[in-house]
Formats: sequence, C-alpha cells, structure tokens
Amino acid sequence: MPYRICKTIEIESGHMLSKHPDKCKFPHGHTRKVEFVLEAEQLDANEMVCDFKIIKELMGEFLDAWDHAMAMNTDDPMFQTFKAAYGDRIIPFEKQDPTTELMAKTIFDVCSSSLLGYMSEPNVRYPLQASVRLRSVRLWETSSAWAEYGE
Repeated sequence: MPYRICKTIEIESGHMLSKHPDKCKFPHGHTRKVEFVLEAEQLDANEMVCDFKIIKELMGEFLDAWDHAMAMNTDDPMFQTFKAAYGDRIIPFEKQDPTTELMAKTIFDVCSSSLLGYMSEPNVRYPLQASVRLRSVRLWETSSAWAEYGE
C-alpha cells in the first residue's frame, strides 16, 4: 500500500443550483472543507510524500478566488445580473450547475495540472518527487455531506 497524506483547506463559498427542484436553486452558502489526498510508493529524501506547503502554495490563489464567491451555471437567468454586480466573485460553470461533485472535479483538475507544472520547475524550495500522485479531492459541503473526485 502506498503512503498517503491529506492536506485540508477551508473556504466559505456559495452556489446556486438552477436545475434543483427545491431550495438549493436559491443563492446559499457553505463552509467548505477541501481535502487533497496525495500518495507515493516511497517517501522522498525528507521522509515525506510531499511537503504540505506545496499544496497550499499551488492551490491557495485558486481557492482564494472561490472564497466568499458564488458559483453559478452560466445558463441561469440571473447569471449576467450577478456577474455585472459582483464581477470576479461569480464563478462561472459553463452550462452546468456547480454541484459539489463538479466543484470537486474542477479542483482536482486544477491541482493535478499544478502539480505537474511544479514537478517540472528546476529550482523549487520544496522538492516533489515525480512519483507523487493526487489520488482524490474530497469537498465537504456540510459537516455530514461531501463529494469526492479522483482518477
């Protein structure tokens, strides 16, 4: 079994699910916990899978853009109104409702890409071995509900 680590980052974010038949179609927010699970078959020279600071460094700015922001389906009738009023605090999901499942996949994809880019950097402060893999992203919507995406 490989070694695994988990780094958690918390954000406050809202979303609107325009296809939802009940209250979730209205603007509402969550205290979200994002869990990044990484793994490697062997530990690096510092006896780590990777330094937790790498995840915070790679994902901090991206998740900051989602903090205190509202994710919306671009087909929602109010999308342009919200976008005009709140600018970059509106996170567009192209023709899709920003469910926790889709948000987890989006975060996973950004993190995977960022890790690959980081691995190719020549002079990094925190080394990252090429065998490290992002196993999953788990996004908590409430203290009792989460969605997870992994490959």
